[in-house]
Amino acid sequence: MHPSRIPALAFVADLVAVVVFAALGRLSHAEADSVLGLLGTALPFALGVAVARATPWVRSAPASLRAGAVVLAGAVVVGLVLRLGFLGRLPLSFAVVATISLAVLLLGWRGISAAVARMRAPRTPTR
Repeated sequence: MHPSRIPALAFVADLVAVVVFAALGRLSHAEADSVLGLLGTALPFALGVAVARATPWVRSAPASLRAGAVVLAGAVVVGLVLRLGFLGRLPLSFAVVATISLAVLLLGWRGISAAVARMRAPRTPTR
């Protein structure tokens, strides 16, 4: 893969993770019947991903675990603040589940990517 594609692919992977998070959440609450509802649920968190992408930590190494932590923080903080602003309430249980779910998804794909890259890297002989 050409290195110039990594930032765009990382951004798309993060957005997919946010949409998966929103879809699973809506499905678990029997709200899976509306594409607009899905987008409305995902949008605040996707905006957080976009905000995090503007930081130098994400721009310099978008597929790194450090970038994943920054993206996670952006998605959670911006997403939860916007959700609170639009709905006027933010149950603690939702905040905890959202944080854990997004952590698994946003850090998970980066961990898998790092493991695959290590396995594919040329090995140097040891003495």
